[in-house]
Amino acid sequence: MISPEVYLPVSAFVMSFFISYLSIPSIVKVANLKHLFDEPGERSVHIHKTPTLGGLAVFAGFSIAALLFTPNCEIVKFVVAAVIALFFVGIKDDILVIAPITKILGQVFAASFLVIFTDIQFTNLHGLFWIHEIPSYIGIPLTIFTIIVITNSFNLIDGIDGLAGSIGIVVSGVFGFWFYLAGHVEYTVLALALVGALTAYLRFNLFGKSNKIFMGDTGSLILGFIVSVFVIKFNQTNIRTNFSEAVYAAPAISFAVLIVPLFDTVRVMFLRFFQGKPIFYPDKQHLHHLFLKLGFNHLQTDLILVGITLVFSISAYYCNYCAGIHTIAMIVILAAMILFYIPVLFLNRKKNSKK
Repeated sequence: MISPEVYLPVSAFVMSFFISYLSIPSIVKVANLKHLFDEPGERSVHIHKTPTLGGLAVFAGFSIAALLFTPNCEIVKFVVAAVIALFFVGIKDDILVIAPITKILGQVFAASFLVIFTDIQFTNLHGLFWIHEIPSYIGIPLTIFTIIVITNSFNLIDGIDGLAGSIGIVVSGVFGFWFYLAGHVEYTVLALALVGALTAYLRFNLFGKSNKIFMGDTGSLILGFIVSVFVIKFNQTNIRTNFSEAVYAAPAISFAVLIVPLFDTVRVMFLRFFQGKPIFYPDKQHLHHLFLKLGFNHLQTDLILVGITLVFSISAYYCNYCAGIHTIAMIVILAAMILFYIPVLFLNRKKNSKK
């Protein structure tokens, strides 16, 4: 007989996949009828009008599967409730466009709601900066800040076909696998529900022709928010180290798993600051833009960045057994700085060769 630890996550994946897969053609049809497109512009890397309501399918697939198959409904009902709040923020931005401050306030509300009504809150930094236990007046704002940063980092990398979705699948898969090994079935179900919805979305976003769609802010905000929940739970679970799957340097491992969205966000904001631009100024300095300028297509760029995510995740996990948290953090940061400078180096050589 198949155990609940296996059939619940698998059922969540299958359910979310089919809900998203079957709903996207209808969403595209409605978007075409109502002219709800993303118009190609100066920052766009696409040349055709494309619906941006793929987040609707991701939301529906994830929420229904999570509610049906998560054994601990106390946790999932608050996660889904917070996701619903973000859903309305994202859908309004995709259809009407809202001010950045309104979008941030919506994220603060969703994050605060989750922190207040659940145990999803940082209480320990695992020795990072030589800090262990932290009081709630530090833990609560730190948790909200972390959720907002991760949520927006996924929003910012959603600039080419398939990137946010494929990175989301890998990151959710990594955390979901660890939750499965650690016996946290409810979070494994949440992870697989998200993976299923994103997999169906990628079928149309990355490989679709007649029904091509983007996830829009609705999808990227929901994706980043759910991933941030995994990060916080992963760090909180590893405060105890008396079980076989314990990860001693959980914050550093989390950063390694999220290396592409987090490092790219920090990198671009530093560039804009030193160039005298507002740090939220939209431009084409993201990693995926650099790879496109080097001649890679969307799929090739996705595969490169997914590969980097996997290498960093696996390497950091095994470093956990032979190095301390600060050593791992420094290795991850230095490796990312070197690795992500390579496309800049090749791009500069390409420009100089044309002179």
